Amino acid sequence: MNEFKIRKAGPEDVGLVLSFIRQLAEYEKMLEEVTADEQTLYHSMFVKRAANALILEEEGKAIGFALYFFNFSTFLGLPGLYVEDVFIQPDHRGKGYGKAVFCYLAKIAVEENCGRMEWTCLDWNEPSLRFYHHIGAIPMDQWTVQRLTGEALHKLAQSQP
Repeated sequence: MNEFKIRKAGPEDVGLVLSFIRQLAEYEKMLEEVTADEQTLYHSMFVKRAANALILEEEGKAIGFALYFFNFSTFLGLPGLYVEDVFIQPDHRGKGYGKAVFCYLAKIAVEENCGRMEWTCLDWNEPSLRFYHHIGAIPMDQWTVQRLTGEALHKLAQSQP
């Protein structure tokens, strides 16, 4: 059995996190959408503390990452843990590492008194959808994701109510 370790990312890991973000985006055929750079990630993660990252290692070599942050549920009156991304390099999949990451994240959620843990998944990503079903996740079919970015975000911010 290979030695697998999950550790919290530190400021020295910003370049590594960005590398994994790009690998994930390439897998999802969305590489052109990545505008993050090391400076932005450093400021967001370690100055503003807007997100947390985990580094996944096999035999001491980084093979993936997970990025999460805390949100809040008005209905529960409790924080939630939102999993933004989990990525494990393809040649290291199928070894139980994904389940280990979600167990680790669930423990964080319980320790932080979160009422739930949520994430999104692309509808074409059948292997991930099967995995999520296997660990007990329930798809939220009645909800759609809404997004404002770029020009639309700035236009709304500048408009008068």
